[in-house]
Amino acid sequence: MKFRFTGKTYAVFAAVLIALNVWTFVAAYPETMRIDAGCCTSNSLLAKDFSAYYTASWRLFHDPSQVYTRGFVNDGEYRVLPQPEAYKYLPSFLVMISPLLALPYQSALTAFDLVQLLLLPLMAALVYELVKEKGALATFVVALIALLLPLPLSSPHWSITVSYFWQWAEGQSKVLLTFMLLLSLYLGKRGMPRLSGVVFALASFDPRFAILALPLFLIYNRNLRRAISYAIGAFIVANLPIFYPSLASGLLHMAQGSGLTPPYYYTLIPTFSLAALIVVNYKEIIAFVSRTLGLEPVPLTTSSQSVG
Repeated sequence: MKFRFTGKTYAVFAAVLIALNVWTFVAAYPETMRIDAGCCTSNSLLAKDFSAYYTASWRLFHDPSQVYTRGFVNDGEYRVLPQPEAYKYLPSFLVMISPLLALPYQSALTAFDLVQLLLLPLMAALVYELVKEKGALATFVVALIALLLPLPLSSPHWSITVSYFWQWAEGQSKVLLTFMLLLSLYLGKRGMPRLSGVVFALASFDPRFAILALPLFLIYNRNLRRAISYAIGAFIVANLPIFYPSLASGLLHMAQGSGLTPPYYYTLIPTFSLAALIVVNYKEIIAFVSRTLGLEPVPLTTSSQSVG
């Protein structure tokens, strides 16, 4: 019997992946309340990564000169033990998560995880809309990577995905980041360059992944000039705190002192998801580069142009 690729078939597949990820969340939840070495160090007691977001967001509104200061600052902030982790993103992210300051620290971490968990069905729908024209295999593979990312690596409590285990355990932001980048690409594909540019700008709080997603942003947007102009404008507005001198100097000092950090397990979620999309769209990317450089154009219909 010949296999028929339909939206219902994909929905069942995505539901299974999300169910396995919920299982991983349940396994990871107790780790959110522990002070230990975390995912990637040894012989060190560390607060969870979410402590950097929570503390820096409070500082942005109460003591902006200290946003990028390492450790506890005795300025009225909540004291995370043993000390909050260092904040390393752009200020725009702090504005986005600032509503979490209405909750106590541990409740805010749990809420942040739960919000991202609820984004998984939307991510599944975005993957389908972005990749369905490429066929069943490509769609299933990209969904597997984005929604679960099972890897042959040891994982605590026998969870099936070490990347997502530590995403939830550390209160990390990589699901939100991946969702926003996928949403920007989808909006571009649907012919909404303004919104695509704005969402892309907001997703650029960690510029590393915005750079990785840039080739996709360029091929999925129909009106590229408008998308880029709105992305630049939204990026400037969202990061206006950078123009505060003390905050700007803290950001510069952090960038100079951070160096190259290793790819932690949770960073593989957006990295592999975007890489998979680049692979399935490599012909469109080559065609775009050829046209941009004035080389012989490749007679292809890009993903962004295939939607009626």
